[in-house]
Amino acid sequence: MPLPLKAEVSPQGRPKAKRAPSGGSAAHAVASVGATAVPVNIGAAARQSGVSAKMLRYYETLGLLGAVARTDSGYRLYSPGDVHTLRFIKRCRDLGFSMAEITELVGLWQNRQRASSRVKKIAQKHVEELRQRIEALQSVQRTLAHLLDCCHGDERPDCPILDDLAGH
Repeated sequence: MPLPLKAEVSPQGRPKAKRAPSGGSAAHAVASVGATAVPVNIGAAARQSGVSAKMLRYYETLGLLGAVARTDSGYRLYSPGDVHTLRFIKRCRDLGFSMAEITELVGLWQNRQRASSRVKKIAQKHVEELRQRIEALQSVQRTLAHLLDCCHGDERPDCPILDDLAGH
């Protein structure tokens, strides 16, 4: 029977997987402390997290996943903790946080000694940025609606929309 990977905990308290000794198969791995869980390849991690394989590799290069285990042939293996982190990142992206904010939020999420005030400050800043963007988009919408009202939309060549776009 192949030897399993040995679980180790990162400084953030996240399980880290190590390579199995020579002759062992990394496909039969223990990826979390105190529980037996088999790591998954990049395709399965992408499906389970809703993140594309390309973005998954990108997040890994940014250091958001920490050290990802690899098989003896170099294939990536993602632990259940890695998949959970990917879901966290996806949720952050869905809410419109920047990559810099996500990096900070992942660090705070993994740090059980964090102050929730720091998390709240990041979220409040993001909400204010969203409010400003919404306000700007509403202004654009009002301008375009006004221009549509001014345009006859018939066979005549004069067009207030084009005049406005040209700065007249």
